Amino acid sequence: MKSAPKKVKTRLKVKDEVVVIAGKNKKAKGEILFLNLEKQQVVVKGVNLRKRFARPSQENPKGGIIEIEMPIALSNVQYFDSKEKKASRIAYAADKNGKKARFSVASQRKRMLD
Repeated sequence: MKSAPKKVKTRLKVKDEVVVIAGKNKKAKGEILFLNLEKQQVVVKGVNLRKRFARPSQENPKGGIIEIEMPIALSNVQYFDSKEKKASRIAYAADKNGKKARFSVASQRKRMLD
């Protein structure tokens, strides 16, 4: 009997800028569109594109071939620090007001992400 998949913890959030660090799309950058913590997968804008055949519908009256983003493993992406122009881990610390806030480890300063 299969057990239920465990939810994994991550510090990434939807709309974070990430870079792919492994796989065929290595070094590709994009924004997180969807996180699936049960399957440990993430959908990144413009990464891992697949062609699908769409039937005609009201939104797409002609139908035809469309490209959609497919999920990749959560372990294959890392937060992209736009200030330092490189991949980084995310840490939590107290901000000036004493509230918990995220910051980039690569920048070595508490530049809040939220």
